[in-house]
Amino acid sequence: MQKIGILTSGGDCQGLNAAIRGLGKALIGAFGSDVEIFGIEDGYRGLIEGSYHKMTAHDFSGIINLGGTILGTSRQPFKLMRVIDDNNVDKVQSMKDNYKKMGLDCLVILGGNGTHKTANLLAEEGLNIVTLPKTIDNDVWGTDVTFGFHSAVTVAANVLDCIHTTATSHGRIFIVEVMGHKVGWLTLYAGIAGSADAILLPEIPYKVENIAKMIEQRSKAGKRFSILAVAEGAISEAESKMSKKELKTKRTAETYPSVSYRLAQELGDITGHEIRVTVPGHIQRGGSPCPYDRILSTRFGVAAARLIEEKKYGYMVAMRNNRIVPVPLSEVAGKLKTVPLDSEVIQTARDIGVSFGD
Repeated sequence: MQKIGILTSGGDCQGLNAAIRGLGKALIGAFGSDVEIFGIEDGYRGLIEGSYHKMTAHDFSGIINLGGTILGTSRQPFKLMRVIDDNNVDKVQSMKDNYKKMGLDCLVILGGNGTHKTANLLAEEGLNIVTLPKTIDNDVWGTDVTFGFHSAVTVAANVLDCIHTTATSHGRIFIVEVMGHKVGWLTLYAGIAGSADAILLPEIPYKVENIAKMIEQRSKAGKRFSILAVAEGAISEAESKMSKKELKTKRTAETYPSVSYRLAQELGDITGHEIRVTVPGHIQRGGSPCPYDRILSTRFGVAAARLIEEKKYGYMVAMRNNRIVPVPLSEVAGKLKTVPLDSEVIQTARDIGVSFGD
C-alpha cells in the first residue's frame, strides 16, 4: 500500500486544483486500490498541526477548471521554520512526526520559492519529497515556466485592454500596477500582450525623466494617452543604489500606497497630465486557470506520480525546452529566477518602441 500526502503552500494561484487532479488520477491509475492519498489542509500549517483527511477518486473529479485550492493554503515563512514558537512547538519536528503518523511514502508539495526552501529542508531531514512549481510570478529557478503564470498574464493583459478604451476616450495617462515584488516576468509579458507603452520591472531601474519624455513624445505625435505597466516592485535608479535597509526606511516614510502612486505624482508634476492608477491586485491570482495552465498543471501532476512510482524522491517537476524533467530540490531551493537583462523578450519589447525607463 502506497500512502501519499499532498499539500499546497504559499499564495494561491490558478492551476493548483488541476495539478492535484492530475496527480490524484495518475496515482490511482498507477496503483489502483493499493494507494491512499491524504490531503493536508492549509499548507505547512496543516502538516505542523496534523490537519489532514483521506481523499477519494471523487475528490479529483470536476476540479480542473477551479481556481484556488481545494486543500486550502497558508504562508509559513521559511526563516521561522526552525524557530520554536510561543506555544513551544518545534515546527520541523511536528511535520516529521505527522508525516510518520500518516505513514507516508511520499509527500507532494505544490508551491513557490519559500515553499521549495521548506520542501528541501524536509528532504534533508529524511522525508521523501516531490514538488511542483506554482506561482504567478514565474520566478522558481530550474523551470522555464510555473503553472499560474499564464493565467495571471491573461488577467493582467485583460486589465490593460480595458484600460486602453477609457484612456483613449479621456486622453489620460494610466498606470496599471501588476503583481511582482522581486521579479518582472508577469509585468513584462502582460505589458507586451496588453500593448503598454512603458513597462517598469524590478530588474531594470527607471528614471522618471525618461518616462516623462516618452509621454511627451507620444503627445507631440498626436497620441492622446499612454499606458504604463508597472511591477509593484519597480524601483527608480536612485533607489537601486540604496541598501535594502535604506530602501525600506525610505518606502516606510512615504505616504503613497505603492510605487505606482508615487510615480503618478512625479509624472504629473513633470508633464502636467492627469494620471490615474489602477491596481488589479489579487484578481490576478484568481479565477479559472487558462487552458495552457490546465494542461501544464496536469502534465506536472502526472509526472510527479511517475516519480513516485519510480521511487525517485527529492525532485521538483520542471518544464525545460517543452519537456517535463525532474530537477534536484537542492538545486532549486533558495534561488530566484529573475528576468535576464539580455532577455529576447525584453529586446522584442524595445524593438516595438516600449520604454523601460532606463
